Amino acid sequence: MRSVGKSKSLWSLIMVILALTLLLSACGGDAKGGEESAEQEKKIRVGIVNWTDSIAMTNIVKVVLEEELGYTVETTYADIAVIFSSIAQKDYDLYVDAWLPVTHKTYMEEYGEDLEKISKTFEGARIGLVVPEYVGIDSITELNANREKFDGEIIGIDTGAGIMKTTNKAIEEYGLDFDLKASSGPVMTATLKGAIEENQWVVVTGWKPHWKFARWDLKFLEDPKKIYGEVENTWAVAHTNFREEFPEVTEFLENFMLTDQQLGTVMGMMNDSDKEAYEVAKEWVHNHPDAVQEWVP
Repeated sequence: MRSVGKSKSLWSLIMVILALTLLLSACGGDAKGGEESAEQEKKIRVGIVNWTDSIAMTNIVKVVLEEELGYTVETTYADIAVIFSSIAQKDYDLYVDAWLPVTHKTYMEEYGEDLEKISKTFEGARIGLVVPEYVGIDSITELNANREKFDGEIIGIDTGAGIMKTTNKAIEEYGLDFDLKASSGPVMTATLKGAIEENQWVVVTGWKPHWKFARWDLKFLEDPKKIYGEVENTWAVAHTNFREEFPEVTEFLENFMLTDQQLGTVMGMMNDSDKEAYEVAKEWVHNHPDAVQEWVP
């Protein structure tokens, strides 16, 4: 009888050990699953276009999200149309350089039900004709009267660029007796630099945000016919579940906005550096803790 009792006791002990093992395994599984879920929640996918302002802005956001909020930020370069459609399909979570209300209006209309504007990231985005601040005219309408001072030339960029097509239209609409000289972005800024160093009059095709505005005192010529369109802002655009899925990032974006000087400086640093854009953005962020403190919840 005692051996039977011992067997029962041993069997009971084994069952208790098995039950505890299963319980601990279940708890461990939950913990592991919780860790995996937390890791998944801390990952955010951001689209990026190969434009200097998009590269600069996106990398600043990436640095702050990774270093201050503990996110893993996956950036993917793509055409602007692909980015909007991918966000609508939730393949990407976010894009921080949507030009609105004009430039990217068609994409917002096409995917509007699946997209949401989160917050402005930059104010005063525009294109047009740009001159140094010391040039004594303020409007496109004054160009012809000062043709000789500009050598009858508008310094442009690549032939196929949208701003070149718009400038050809401006020449026609304003009846400008000027030749539009095709070049490239670097040639345009080099020509601008040389003229400023000699205090000469020069007019170039320009757009903001661009690092040249942080480096030199420049101004857009007034465009009364609105050939170059209205002043725009850039926005952070996300899919419709973004606010719910990323409340902390949403709060950050609602605080985040780059000034003309800030964005222009970072773009200029990237233009002058051989480092990767992310490393340049990290350097700028580390040197501007006050700005980061204003942005981070």
